[in-house]
Amino acid sequence: MSTQSDSRIESTAEELVITRVFDAPRDLVFEASTRTAHVRQWWGPRDFTMTVCEIDLRLGGAYRFVHRGPDGVEYPFKGEYREIVPPVGLVYTQILDMSGASDHELLVTVTFDDRDGATLLTGQLDFGSVENRVAAMETGMERGMAESLDRFAELLAALQGG
Repeated sequence: MSTQSDSRIESTAEELVITRVFDAPRDLVFEASTRTAHVRQWWGPRDFTMTVCEIDLRLGGAYRFVHRGPDGVEYPFKGEYREIVPPVGLVYTQILDMSGASDHELLVTVTFDDRDGATLLTGQLDFGSVENRVAAMETGMERGMAESLDRFAELLAALQGG
């Protein structure tokens, strides 16, 4: 099983860059990143339940995810796809859409680079300002990302019969 130490998260003033190598072919990593049946299984912290997972994977298409925390609070996320290049990468927006939360839109660029049968995933999250990045990190975002990537590695292993 993968651990959080497998992921690397670096920050600059306005951005976070997440990298991780997955022991799976790029086509499968792209598919598991974009299909509702797969995303529902890995996106979000382990102790949260995804109650809504909608993906309209096309230019200008939207997605909507709703997580329910162990305390019953729901966390709705939404965004729009701006670029889709299977299996190379995606560009989309993301907003945590709840009152009292940072409702600032961030721009996410994800690339999938083939590494001799493995895949290097690089996610660049542009928050637009230092204040927006700090506010997002205060929500526990780093923990959620790390746990999501661990769950993603587990799903990819399962999809390959591992």
